[in-house]
Amino acid sequence: MSLVLLLQGRGGMTAAELAKELEVSERTVHRDVLALSEAGVPVYADRGRGGGYRLLDGYRTRLTGLDRAEAEALFLSGVPVALREMGLQDVAATARLKAAAALSPGLRDAPAVAAQRFHLDAPGWFAGDEPPPAALSVLAGAVWNDRRITAAYKQGLRTLEPYGLVLKAGVWYLAARTGGRHLIYRVDRFGDIEVHEDGFDRDPGFDLAAFWAGQSAEFSRSLLRDVVTLRLSERGVRLLRHIADPAALADALGSLTGDGTVRLAVESIGVAYSQVLRFGPEAEVLDPPELRALVADAAARMSALYSPP
Repeated sequence: MSLVLLLQGRGGMTAAELAKELEVSERTVHRDVLALSEAGVPVYADRGRGGGYRLLDGYRTRLTGLDRAEAEALFLSGVPVALREMGLQDVAATARLKAAAALSPGLRDAPAVAAQRFHLDAPGWFAGDEPPPAALSVLAGAVWNDRRITAAYKQGLRTLEPYGLVLKAGVWYLAARTGGRHLIYRVDRFGDIEVHEDGFDRDPGFDLAAFWAGQSAEFSRSLLRDVVTLRLSERGVRLLRHIADPAALADALGSLTGDGTVRLAVESIGVAYSQVLRFGPEAEVLDPPELRALVADAAARMSALYSPP
């Protein structure tokens, strides 16, 4: 069926092109074409230069309906890394072929045009070629089929209702319900997993994207354990948006007074030290004294470094 859909979507292809696309040998392509012809599919070969296999003009296969797995995978086609790591790349490829075959001839180049103009690279920089977590495919199956799991996680056993998977900067997370609460778990920290036959009823109001956004914001805020007080120049106020942690920016701007004094939440004094140095002379540390002393020492050393001999 994939061969027929390819010919229907592209008009004509050589045996070599079909073999490469389907990841089979040319001999297999020739054999499959013969079987299709014997089954009544009007596929024929153009001889000579620029030839190849084609379908009779006007022929349209009716085998283009998407099943549930293909329909679901189609919506993930823009994230090839996620599809590959969850083991859904073949299902998605078939879904794309069916969708392309259903397009009118004037629109059949749309997938190629889009692919030439947009690409999503989900993993972060320097992620390497590490394989996906061993638990990912099992968890993906449980997520798609709404199956409870009992899994080893952080030296303990947990029974979870897996709601969804999130890929963030190359790291996979599982959103799951346990004890009536939705929580986040890192996929690479799961050990052995048992998938139960009984399913669970999803909360119809659960929104995975909104839940993840809320959890991410809460996590970011939880890292901001210290507060420093600065006096900023006008330029320093403009720099604040580029230097402050995004989770701290709104509160910092809300605390800003007329003389440029601002209270800024930071992860630690060490992190605050690095941030304040980025302001240069556009910020003065008012509190705490420990940070003020660190910045004063850095300013003195820089002054000595740049003073004329």
